[in-house]
Amino acid sequence: MSKNQNTLNEYDSPWKEIIEQFFPEFMSFFFCNIAIEIDWNKPYEFLDNELEKITQDAEIGKRYADKLVKVFLKDGAETWLLVHIEVQGYKESDFGFRMFIYNRRIAEKHNKEVVSLAILCDPDPNYQPQQYQHNRWGCELNFKFPIIKLLDFEDQEQSIDNASNIFSIIVTAHLKSINIKQSEKRKVWKMKLVKALYKNGYDRAIIIALFRFIDWVIALPKGIDDEFSTELQQFEKELKVRYVTSIERIGIKKGEANILLRLMKKKFGDLSNELESRITDADSEQLEQWSENVLTAETINEVFH
Repeated sequence: MSKNQNTLNEYDSPWKEIIEQFFPEFMSFFFCNIAIEIDWNKPYEFLDNELEKITQDAEIGKRYADKLVKVFLKDGAETWLLVHIEVQGYKESDFGFRMFIYNRRIAEKHNKEVVSLAILCDPDPNYQPQQYQHNRWGCELNFKFPIIKLLDFEDQEQSIDNASNIFSIIVTAHLKSINIKQSEKRKVWKMKLVKALYKNGYDRAIIIALFRFIDWVIALPKGIDDEFSTELQQFEKELKVRYVTSIERIGIKKGEANILLRLMKKKFGDLSNELESRITDADSEQLEQWSENVLTAETINEVFH
């Protein structure tokens, strides 16, 4: 059920999925002072395809997610700004400079105000880059941006059995993945976190989304993971539900769809929303056939023939 993090597709991590599915909760948990200024009655829009074009020449390290979101403000007018979010999983010496470059490129492209935010998931408490500056011969630049260091939440014990915000569970899961290396203890915490999903009374869609994150971040070796799966099946049997134990099939199909989408975009360029939906809604057998077709197809129509 779990994936080795070394083989994870860093471009489509569960961090990205979680932010997209629960963006208001994400902002309220990590950046509450910003969230209260956003007009949540107006629709927000993810502009990830545009962000990918802006950053495509950048060297990619272990980044868990980068998002570009259009939001409206509570100022009574149709004013809007762009929020650029980086979820960073490793130390990067020129992180501040890269954040500055992305901010500048996004602002130039859209001629709009851009706010850059960063979530730092690395295990080094001393690594806290939050600005880029230089000053030479009277030419001065000082670019600062808000950061959230997940390690800082270690001193704030998160309630997972009565979580008012789902990111209490997400932060706890990520911190346990950093701090606990012994497989049996990781399995115990993984089960505790999954059980908390049910204790909080979340609906099926939220439980599945959060489980995907927990399953990704707290990876277990094969034997221990088999034990976890057995315990999980028994737990769901006692509750007379089958939410999580059906996710393996869902996850496999999603992975197949993502691979096909990447192959087609690389070969044919950007796809229409209709084509992307057709791929993500297809079953595994159909995805397998289309994946074989894309190898020899000269047009998009030939892929679906």
